[in-house]
Amino acid sequence: MAQKSILITGCSSGIGYASAIGLRDAGWRVFASCRKPEDCVRLQSEGFDSPLIDYADPASIKAGLAEVLEATSGTLDALFNNGAYGIPGAVEDLPTEALRANFEANFFGWHELTRAVIPVMRAQGYGRIVQNSSVLGLVTLRWRGSYNSTKFALEALTDTLRLEMRDTPIHVILIEPGPVTSKIRANSIPHFERWINWEASPRAEQYRRGLRKRLYEDNGPDTFELPPEAVVKKLRHAIESPRPRPRYFVTTPTYFMSFLRRILPTRALDWVLSRV
Repeated sequence: MAQKSILITGCSSGIGYASAIGLRDAGWRVFASCRKPEDCVRLQSEGFDSPLIDYADPASIKAGLAEVLEATSGTLDALFNNGAYGIPGAVEDLPTEALRANFEANFFGWHELTRAVIPVMRAQGYGRIVQNSSVLGLVTLRWRGSYNSTKFALEALTDTLRLEMRDTPIHVILIEPGPVTSKIRANSIPHFERWINWEASPRAEQYRRGLRKRLYEDNGPDTFELPPEAVVKKLRHAIESPRPRPRYFVTTPTYFMSFLRRILPTRALDWVLSRV
């Protein structure tokens, strides 16, 4: 039986890296892509196929997928869209250019790669497309407006795609992590420093007392935080089950927030979220 193949993006650390290791151990041929050449080289030294794919660079998306398909003789069993970053800051302080850049990496690039993969899966008669969303695609939290909006957009686009793919053998699936151990907070610092002029903000004191402390001080794991392997368990079910679920929740907060969103009126939910 031919070895199944999966392309995973954002594999330099966190969920992507854990997924690459977990699926390789489970017998999959893993194409563990990264957006930086040095990370690709590191993963190649660990025995992975590691194409260079930067969601903000359409040429790299095309070239990276072509590299994968050349290695598999034109087939691909699964795609796990994963790489993303945040720009912490209040919405009123978020330049529109910053929001555009975040959407390019967290949303438009995902769409471009997904569209390129669909004809491959149509031709072979099967396939799984898994999108790594977030609890912040279900509810919003303050200071995360850019990331929130990319994930809400991803939820809508993926739900639509799933409906449209019902007449095909391609399954479209969302994974909804809550707090999972990763470098996303540390990785957001350069974007915060580039785009957010917090000292000129009317919320400067709130930044000083709150957001900056969260960004720059290591206070250990968040409440209910799980290791990235918790996502890998759900990912394996999504790509190996004969009947995958449309959504997989990971961590207690994700289950809880999904429940609150269904039962609470908006004002009551806002009250809860304003205290997180």
